[in-house]
This record gives sequence, C-alpha cells and structure tokens, in this order.
Amino acid sequence: MMEIGRQGLIVFFKVAMPLMLIALAVGLIVSLFQALTQIQEQTLTFVPKIFIIFISLIFLMPFMISTLSDFNEELNKRIVDIGRGNDE
Repeated sequence: MMEIGRQGLIVFFKVAMPLMLIALAVGLIVSLFQALTQIQEQTLTFVPKIFIIFISLIFLMPFMISTLSDFNEELNKRIVDIGRGNDE
C-alpha cells in the first residue's frame, strides 16, 4: 500500500506540477507588470492566467493522459496480482 501511495503522489506531482509552474510564472510576470506600470486592475491577474493555463492544458494533455494511463495500468496489474494471490 505504501508503494502505491508513493507512486500516486509522484504521478500527481508529474501531472499537476507543469501547470502550477506555468501559473506561477505568469503570475510573477503579471505582478511585475503591475508593479512597473502601477496598474492595479484585479482582472489583469486572472485573465492571462486562465488563458495561458488553458493553452498549456491543451498542449500538455497527451503527456498527462499517458502518465495517468500508465499509472492506471500498473495499478490494475497489482489488483489482479493481489486477486490471484501473488502478493509482492
């Protein structure tokens, strides 16, 4: 169980981390822009993030799906092995 939990966390970070880093970078750039121009519009922080994350999600979707599919296949194999009595 500990190994499955560890693998699940690794998969979670592999899938979520690219989008979180992109959102962090865009937020930093927008914050710098706001600080330099002294524009304090609240929607300026959300609209670029939403747009960039949506575009990134489209490009990263094949990687995310393959990572989740590989984890699902490994998990299903372990479930079948446990059902057969081949505990590892």
